Parts: sequence; C-alpha cells; structure tokens
Amino acid sequence: MNRLVECVPNFSEGRNMEIINQITDVIKRSKGVKLLDVDPGEATNRTVVTFVGSPEAVVETAFQAVKRAGELIDMRAHHGAHPRMGATDVCPLIPIAGITLEECATLARKLAERIATEAGIPCYCYEAAAFTPERRNLAICREGEYEALAEKLSTPGKQPDFGARPLDEQVARTGCTAVGARDFLIATNFNLNTTSTRRANAIAFDVREKGRPVREGNPITGTPKKDENGKVIMQPGTLKGTKAIGWYIDEYKIAQVSMNITDINTTPLHVAFDEVCRCAQNRGVRVTGTEIVGLVPKRCLIDAGKYFLEKQHRSTGIPESDILEIAIHSLGLDDLKPFDPKEKVIEYMIADDSEKKLVDLTVTGFAHETSRESPAPGGGTISAYMGALGAALGAMVANLSSHKPGWDDRWKEFSVWADKGQAVMAELLHLVDEDTQAFNRIMAAFGMPKKTDEDKAARSAAIQDATLYATQVPLRTMKESFKAFEICKQMALEGNPNSVSDVGVGALAARAAVLGAGLNVKINAASLKDRATADALVAEANELIARANAEEAEISRIVESKI
Repeated sequence: MNRLVECVPNFSEGRNMEIINQITDVIKRSKGVKLLDVDPGEATNRTVVTFVGSPEAVVETAFQAVKRAGELIDMRAHHGAHPRMGATDVCPLIPIAGITLEECATLARKLAERIATEAGIPCYCYEAAAFTPERRNLAICREGEYEALAEKLSTPGKQPDFGARPLDEQVARTGCTAVGARDFLIATNFNLNTTSTRRANAIAFDVREKGRPVREGNPITGTPKKDENGKVIMQPGTLKGTKAIGWYIDEYKIAQVSMNITDINTTPLHVAFDEVCRCAQNRGVRVTGTEIVGLVPKRCLIDAGKYFLEKQHRSTGIPESDILEIAIHSLGLDDLKPFDPKEKVIEYMIADDSEKKLVDLTVTGFAHETSRESPAPGGGTISAYMGALGAALGAMVANLSSHKPGWDDRWKEFSVWADKGQAVMAELLHLVDEDTQAFNRIMAAFGMPKKTDEDKAARSAAIQDATLYATQVPLRTMKESFKAFEICKQMALEGNPNSVSDVGVGALAARAAVLGAGLNVKINAASLKDRATADALVAEANELIARANAEEAEISRIVESKI
C-alpha cells in the first residue's frame, strides 16, 4: 500500500492572488505531491490549501511553503475575520493511507522544529503532535492571536514549543505557526425527506457528541439545567467524534443533518449513516441519501461497502470497484447528483492517469502487446498475470460458495477465503507491470554513457543493480503465486462442488506462474557477478518450483476425485 499524507496549511492571505500564487507555485513544483485545492477567502483574508503525497515529500513541501509564506506575508499589516497568529497560521498533517496518526504526529514535531530552526518561525505543536494535553486544543495555542505574541513569547508556559525568543523584527513579520497532526475530517450532509429544520436539528442533537442541554420541565422550551459551577448540563449524543446541526437547503428543497466527523476511526462514515437513519426513523423521518463535501479517503468507502455487504451476509472478497458501488448505493451518495469516485476519492484524485499500465489494457490488447517484436512484456509479466488468474479463480469459487443456496451459515468462512484471493490477485497484478519495469531498468542501464573509466564503472554498477532487481521481482511473483495454492486447495476440498474444475484450472495457472517466473529468476541470475547472491536466489526458486509441482499435483488429485 502506498503511504499517503494530506497537508492542509492555512495561509494568512486571501486577497492578493499574486502572493497566494507564489506560495502555491512552491507546492506545484514539488516532486511527490499533488495540489488538490486552493480556497482563498476575502473576508477571512485566509487561504486554505490542500495537497497530498508521500510522507517525506509532504513534509519537505510543507516546509518550503511555510518558509515562502514567511517571506511574502507581513503579519503586521494583516487583518481578517478568522483567528490567526502567523503567516502560516496552521499546518496539520493528516494520515490517509499506510501511515498512522502517531507517525504523522512524529513527522509534525520534526517539521515544527525544522521550521523554527531553518526558517526562524516559532512553532506550537497541537492536536496529536502536542507535547502537553492543553495544547491539543488549537485555541489554546492561538490564544490572543497575533496581537498577544509579544507577551506569550516571553512568558514561561506560553512560549512556543520550538523557536521561543523575545519578539524581534522577523517574528513580528512572520508571527508563529501551529504545526499538528489530526485525523481526516469528513464533512457530510445526510439528506432527509422533510423540509423541517426543527426535525433535522432534533436528529442532529440526538447523534452529535455534544448532545443537547438538559432542561427543566419541557424538553424543548424549558430552562437549561446547570451544575454547581453554573455550567449547562448536557445530555451527550450517541456518536463520538462528531459535530452536527440541522438546516434547510433551498437548492435541494430539503432539510439535512450537516455533520463533521472529526474522528473517523471511532465513528466511521457508515456508522454515522446508520445511526442518523435510526434516530430519524424514531422521529418519523427518513434518510434518503448522503452528500460528501470535499474529498474522502478510499478506505472510508471501502469500509462502508464491506460493512453493508456483511450486513447482507455477502462475501467481501470482490473487486474494489464493486465494493465502492455497494457503498455508493447503500449510503445514497448519488441521491442528489451523480457521485464519481474519481472526483471525490483522494487516492483516485492523485493517480497519474498519464502512466500507461499493462493491466489497464483489454485482454486482446494485452495479447497483442505481448506478441509484438519488443522483448517486454515477456515471460515474467505473463507469469505474474497467470498467477493473478489462478488467485482470481480461487476467489471466484469462494464467492460462489459463499452465496450458494443452503450454505448461508457458511458465508463468512468463504468470504475470508475470497478476501485472501483478492489480496493475492491485487499484488500479482501490480507485479505484471513491475516485471516489465524491471526489464526497462536493465535497458536504461545499458544505455548509460561509457566514454570514461568513471562512466564505465557507474554503468557496470547500474547494470548489476538493475539485474539484481530483475531477478528479485520474478522471485516475488513466485512467492505470491504460491499463495494461490492454499486458496485453491481449500476450495477444492470445501467449496461449491459444481465449481471444482475451476479451482483445478486455478492451481494449473498458479503452477505455470511459479515455474514461469522461476525461469526468469534463473536467466537473470546468470548475469549477476555476485555468484553467492545469484546461487541463493536460484536455490530459493528451485525450492518453490518443487513445492509448486507437489501442490498442483495434490489439488489435481482432489479435483479429479470429485468430478
């Protein structure tokens, strides 16, 4: 899984597009990140920028953007409706895929230290990156805003976490920045079959974490109860990590429950949807669909799709696109207008559509591409695809078994095997292109200059590195393809007997994948100068070949006995 982090810096300039563009140009030029959104606000005099990428690239880009903003924005002349304390007011890191919130918090602290040390901008750390519980709250870090910095910079306990010093000309110009880490926030609206804002508000108060005031007498109009400290006593709602309110949308002629899910791990989108549905039904109202404002991580929709499949006692081991369709229809994401995952899912937004992949070709196109006079795609690529087909057949039989009439009590058992098949298939489809890329790396190394002794040494080293990689990739294909045997064997023993021949074919495909990739390991290993490494790789390949032959033979015996 690719590791993805989102960064949403807020810059204290929302009116001068020349300055805004100079800051965002830094992000556009950065490698490994993609700029998703630039949202300037004139009244707030603030621009919210969103970009995503690998953790390392995001942290580097964030530093460069914060540094540039500090050079361009003079806080001594800044005024706007939004609270602020620096040229870059806040800079949160948000885990999207393959990285935890705790890891983002560590990155945020290192980023804050670097901003203070190298750019000279003092930094507070907030939310998950905070060093003290109080500073988890951004409002505490930003208390008094820019105007209070002179006093805070010199007061122990109020000073920034990094770069604390008395107010000087540079800090007066740049202010301070709050660097933090937080979970992804989903902004969503649940559509209701009513025009009543009052009903929508009641449902919102039922579910939001804050809840509603406890009142004397009439629960709607009664006087709010207070504790001994004079604080209003609240009856908490049912959903942790959520904020919600009801409103009427003239554009759609309906009321909605508008919700921010601030902790998607505690309250996933599908859990919020079901709870709003339950509370709405209790009040005679029906949820007709969901509207997502902005972008959403893919995992939120995948988790939702699997959740609804499991409620139906259906297998979750189906293609990702099918799971997304289940999520879209179950949540009613297309209720008000068409929902296109390519425009709403972060991972799809940053995908490089210009990169041509073999796995995106049609079956006919793949065969034609293989048949051409170019040496790639070749046997290694075909082996990976054969392995993917073997795993796919195992997953298919698991799915058929999961939905077989009379086997309803076994749906979960087969769903687990189908999930395994999908995971193996996905990795092998990745290796389809990886094998061709490995060959291309060898060709690129051979194309390096060889005029001088230094050129020749560098070229030789590059050829050996590329050859080692081209030997390791088919070995990975062998190992991954071997996993298909376990799935096929289990389906041959326990799966739908009407499909036993399919897992037999799956085992044959897996065997062909292991043996075919093994040939690639051997031919590439022959070109390695490091013979100890080459011999070890070939020995491992030979062991896998022997085991694959034995596994396929056993599965074939089981299949033949059941036909």
